[in-house]
Amino acid sequence: MSKAFTKEADAPEDEELALPPLPAGGKNYITPQGYARLRAELLDLIDHERPKIVEVVHWAASNGDRSENGDYLYGKKRLREIDRRIRFLTKRLEISEVVDPSLHAGSDQVFFGATVTYVDDLGDERTVTILGIDEADSSQGQVSWISPVARALLRARVGDEVQLPTPGGVRTLEILQLHYPENPAATTPAPKA
Repeated sequence: MSKAFTKEADAPEDEELALPPLPAGGKNYITPQGYARLRAELLDLIDHERPKIVEVVHWAASNGDRSENGDYLYGKKRLREIDRRIRFLTKRLEISEVVDPSLHAGSDQVFFGATVTYVDDLGDERTVTILGIDEADSSQGQVSWISPVARALLRARVGDEVQLPTPGGVRTLEILQLHYPENPAATTPAPKA
C-alpha cells in the first residue's frame, strides 16, 4: 500500500483541548494580559507562521516525489500542528471572559488575579498568583483558578485559615498577605494635548 494513503499515528486531533476542563457552567476567566498573549500568538500563527510553512510545502511539493521529500513531510506535519493550535486558540478566546484583577486593588479578600502568600501547617511559606487555566504557569508560581489550592484560597481574607484537601490529608493554610496588580491605565500619565 502506498504511504500516501496511510494516516500517520500522530496525537489525537484535539490533543491540546485536553487541558483541565472548566467546571460545569464555569467560565474561562483570563486576565487582560493573558488574553492579549493568546490573541498575539493566534495572530502570529495566522499572519506569519502558517504562510511561511504553506510556502515551504508548496515549494517542496513542486520538487516532485513527495514520499521521501523531508521538507514536504515535515512541512505538512507542522502545518497540521499550526492548524490544531489555531483551532484551539480560537475556541479558547471565544469562550474567554476577561477579568481585570486590578479592580480589586486594596482589597483584603482573595479574588481572581490575586497574588497570595500563605503558610501551611508544616510552616512552609509559599506565594502563588491565581490566573486563568490558559495562562497559569506553575514554574512562575502561578496556579489556575480551578486548582485545589486556588479554590481553597478564593473568597478568604488576610489572616483567615482555610482547609486544603490533599491526597495525604487535609492541610491548613493561613493567608499572610495578598496584593493585586495596579491598573496600568491608572499609573500611565495622560497624554499632553
